Amino acid sequence: MALFGFGKKQKTVEEVSSDIKILGSGCAACNALEEHTRKALESLGQDSAIEHVTDFAKIAEFGVMATPALVVDQKVLVSGRVADAQEVAQLIRKARGLS
Repeated sequence: MALFGFGKKQKTVEEVSSDIKILGSGCAACNALEEHTRKALESLGQDSAIEHVTDFAKIAEFGVMATPALVVDQKVLVSGRVADAQEVAQLIRKARGLS
């Protein structure tokens, strides 16, 4: 029974998808968020590809009004600021249900 998360199987690193996007124009802040994301993935032992989305129409499809933004598995986790690698790692772990 997975009621309230009890009995729900925790995902392992190998079971998660590799859908990570950095949304932004390619400015210094966007590049910094991408670098922090790479460090976070390394610390989690994940080798996910990171797509840098610069098309503003595609960025708007995510409902993002301020960049840079971090999207993991189609969920916006950070928008309008540069999160450090430690925070990005925590957000990815929570978003993907990693133990």
